[in-house]
Amino acid sequence: MDRRDFNYSLPPELIAQAPLPERGASRLLTLDGASGAIGDRGFGDLPESLAPGDLLVLNDTRVLPARAYGRKASGGRLEVLLERILGPRAARVQIRVSRSPRPGAQLMLDGGARARVRDRHGSLFDLEFDCDALTYFQAHGEVPLPPYIDRPADASDALRYQTVYARRAGAVAAPTAGLHFDAAMLSELARRGIEQAFVTLHVGAGTFAPVRADRIEDHVLHAEWLCVDEALCAQVAAARARGGRIIAVGTTSVRALESAALGGALETFEGESRLFIYPGFEFKVVDAMVTNFHLPESSLLMLVAAFAGYEHTMSAYRHAVAQRYRFFSYGDAMFVTRQPGAGIRDAV
Repeated sequence: MDRRDFNYSLPPELIAQAPLPERGASRLLTLDGASGAIGDRGFGDLPESLAPGDLLVLNDTRVLPARAYGRKASGGRLEVLLERILGPRAARVQIRVSRSPRPGAQLMLDGGARARVRDRHGSLFDLEFDCDALTYFQAHGEVPLPPYIDRPADASDALRYQTVYARRAGAVAAPTAGLHFDAAMLSELARRGIEQAFVTLHVGAGTFAPVRADRIEDHVLHAEWLCVDEALCAQVAAARARGGRIIAVGTTSVRALESAALGGALETFEGESRLFIYPGFEFKVVDAMVTNFHLPESSLLMLVAAFAGYEHTMSAYRHAVAQRYRFFSYGDAMFVTRQPGAGIRDAV
């Protein structure tokens, strides 16, 4: 498959630059993977698409204040974007600077910390700090808004670029489908007999990286750390036994669950995954998902196309553009059910 098959025309003004005043005020496009039927609803209508006995799986990762600034020894300004913490005084980062630093280079970071470039891995750098790395970012970092949001982060982003159930710190980008849920929605779902479970996948900055290979099969996805524990496996098994569906909130939850089921059945898993899901993938766990709208030619759009079918997905995106939905991290949501037998035959 060609990555350009996943392109679509998006007017820039449809890219949401800020969240709506209320989390649950977004619109909700529904897409039936079996028929391709599309519906226009509000996010408050989500409970109508679920049923008692369904299991809602949410990603409880917490976004770190992962963007920091400083300068090279030569004086040139730089920006550091945390990818992941490697140890008490070590981190893997992206560095935006006029000329990339070499291993051994010293960086003077705002707030008084120093870091030495220890190694380089493609576009990522391993830094050794003279202090606790996580403590430094928590004290001096700022909310790492995505590159398509054309404004500085402000105080409100510290709250709104975070799910209400975030608890395990480690992400540098939000699992954005979860941003629509507030306490009232979660309580209403529980009242209706829809169980909730949690998975952890620490979203990395690579989530915004485009697929650059012309043949998408040649693309190597960035690694992200995840944990599927025994409690979640038991909840999934119980939901299956009672005839409920597994509803993943976000592509991150989908990747975590399907990574833990690559052996054929869902098992506990803790570690890194590079699972790249595109049309032809056989889903073993997830029956439906809540997701936002994703960038053209992105791995996340390819995942949705694998789930609901290529033609159905691209038709839904054309509909969303025509109906002026809000796109990307602070945008509107979709509720998508899986296309039975979706696979390579549906691919272009």
